[in-house]
Amino acid sequence: MFTIVFIAVPTDLIDTPLFSREIPPTDWSWPVLILSAVLTGLVTATYVAHPEGAPPSRAAGRVGMAGWLVTFFAVGCPVCNKLVLLALGTTGAMQFFEPIQPYLAAASIVLLGWAFYARMTRENSCQLPARADAEVEALDRVH
Repeated sequence: MFTIVFIAVPTDLIDTPLFSREIPPTDWSWPVLILSAVLTGLVTATYVAHPEGAPPSRAAGRVGMAGWLVTFFAVGCPVCNKLVLLALGTTGAMQFFEPIQPYLAAASIVLLGWAFYARMTRENSCQLPARADAEVEALDRVH
């Protein structure tokens, strides 16, 4: 929910008096934003508990943040984004930036999906502690 609000308000997918949009959103803006928000939530959830013995992975976190940021550029208005306007101007934003937004949307989903996959496989790679002999004997007696 945080991701949806944090991206949808400044990109004016959620209409507020704080921001305006010169070009209407595309048909794929909301589905991309919702899918990105779900993946962002899944990646964030992997940081809640870190098993002992699992090696830390900064790369997956960076890829997840990059995917989240790319989502912002993918669903935003091409001429409302100040960074794009400074770099390309209004005409450049419409001619060069707007056509690559669907690719940015796909890239954001791939990046977030990879970050989630990397976090999940990294978490599963931790070593299990050895059980004590008494615990093993007790389990043998039960079975």
